[in-house]
Amino acid sequence: QVQLVESGGGSVQAGGSLRLSCAASAYTASSSCMGWFRQAPGKEREGVANITAYSTITYAASAKGRFTISRDNAKNTLYLQMNSLKPEDTAMYYCAGSSRGFCNRGMDYWGKGTLVTISS
Repeated sequence: QVQLVESGGGSVQAGGSLRLSCAASAYTASSSCMGWFRQAPGKEREGVANITAYSTITYAASAKGRFTISRDNAKNTLYLQMNSLKPEDTAMYYCAGSSRGFCNRGMDYWGKGTLVTISS
C-alpha cells in the first residue's frame, strides 16, 4: 500500500524558511511524477511545484524564485524548500504522487498534509 507521509510544517514569521519532506513507501519516487499542493482555508487546492521522473520541474507562479522542489532517490523522499515565506503561503501542504513518469495527468496518491502557518 502506497504511503506518502509529509513532515516539516510549522509556524514561522514572514520572511522565514521551512523545509517540507515527503517520505514515500511502497512507491518509487525516482520513477514517478511527484508534487506539492496546498490548500488555504476557504480556497481550492492548488499546485505548488512538481517534478517528473526525468527531473523536469514546474513551479506555480507564486512559488517561483522562493520555493525549490527536490528529490532524494536514495531516501525515496521528496522535499520542498520554502524561503521568503509570506502570510499568503499559509495553508495545508500535501505531497502527491502519480503512477506515471510525466506530470500530465492527475495524481494517484496523496499524503495527509502538513500545516504551514506564516505570521506577519
